[in-house]
Amino acid sequence: EFLDNVATHTLHLHGGGAKLYPGGYTDFERQRAEQLRQQQIAHEKEQAERAHLQSFIDRFKAQASKAAQAQSRMKRLAKLAGTEAVRAEREFRIEFSPPAKLPFSLIRLNHVEAGYGADSVILHNVGFGLEAGQRIGLLGPNGAGKTTLVKTLVGELSPISGERAAHPDLRIGYFAQHTVESLHEGQSPMEHFRDLDRDAPNQVFRDFLGKWNFAGDRAFEPVDGFSGGERARLALALIAFQQPNVLLLDEPTNHLDLEMREALAEALADFEGAIVMVSHDRHLIGLVCDTFWRVADGVVEPFDGDLDAYAAWLRSRPAAQGTKQKMAAAAPEPVPPTPPLPPKKPVNPHKLAAAEAKVGELEALLADLDRQLADPSNYADATRMAVLGRDREATATLLGKAEQTWMELLEA
Repeated sequence: EFLDNVATHTLHLHGGGAKLYPGGYTDFERQRAEQLRQQQIAHEKEQAERAHLQSFIDRFKAQASKAAQAQSRMKRLAKLAGTEAVRAEREFRIEFSPPAKLPFSLIRLNHVEAGYGADSVILHNVGFGLEAGQRIGLLGPNGAGKTTLVKTLVGELSPISGERAAHPDLRIGYFAQHTVESLHEGQSPMEHFRDLDRDAPNQVFRDFLGKWNFAGDRAFEPVDGFSGGERARLALALIAFQQPNVLLLDEPTNHLDLEMREALAEALADFEGAIVMVSHDRHLIGLVCDTFWRVADGVVEPFDGDLDAYAAWLRSRPAAQGTKQKMAAAAPEPVPPTPPLPPKKPVNPHKLAAAEAKVGELEALLADLDRQLADPSNYADATRMAVLGRDREATATLLGKAEQTWMELLEA
């Protein structure tokens, strides 16, 4: 969603090369799929022509009367471009194994005050229960206490007051930034897995790591040279191997590439246990979570709405009372009332109508360019797609300026 709303072009790095596509991520996926389809069609046509030419050459190259024609076809065969077949791009799939045990009531917080000591209470009177199969997304402004709630559920933070009750068979898989940072420098993925189970055969670890894209020698290389995405993937693999019945995930997609994010979303959707997730990735949280709780102003409560409703609430949320009080306390003395402004000049109706018409004209042009960019018949013409992309970018800029002019006239 974010890339579709923000990006005007997408640069795809693949096979040691790079190609620029106009539009956001969804546009790229559509154009890439069409490009691969056209490439495969071209390859199949070329292979058929090769077979036809080779058949003629094989039949007639020894006949003097046909030698010239055979030689001509040999030249044509040599000049064929050699279009590559489309190699199936490996679909990346991961999975979380079914929990060994899955009790119904997993964790419960009763009248909990949560925070970092009596002088630093973040959340008040929290009542929260987690049951098998629930998929809860935690929503709230930055710094509101979502991570504090997750740490309290994990047991990393003890309640300042109140009760945290957990089932004896509870097995938590906890992912946070410090989970990635706690990987042991100098150790390989195999060594990390060996720390979890001293008795399992190496092949068990190799098979499991292969599913998480640590195949071959990569499973034996130290994590020191791993990228942030590889480290996050390894941390998630270590969690999955332990067969948790609860996943508590705090920003699990940080550092992950798009392919891994999609694979993680599918794996979490199939997970049989319970999930509590904090994430800025709307796509992931929207696919995985079916229940939302809001954490704001020290209160944890169910949120009766979807992500769009939450975004609307966030935009309309008034400033916290504490901030207002601090601002009031900081003011040295009341500011004298501002004298009334002179009456506004009436807006020229012709200018306003012209500005509104200009906005409508540019919106229609932008919609037409979007339609042409999405038309599969244009995908094969790279030059035309590039021109359309530039035109769209220029039109969007003009539309922004026209809307600004129109708004200034409305507010004048």
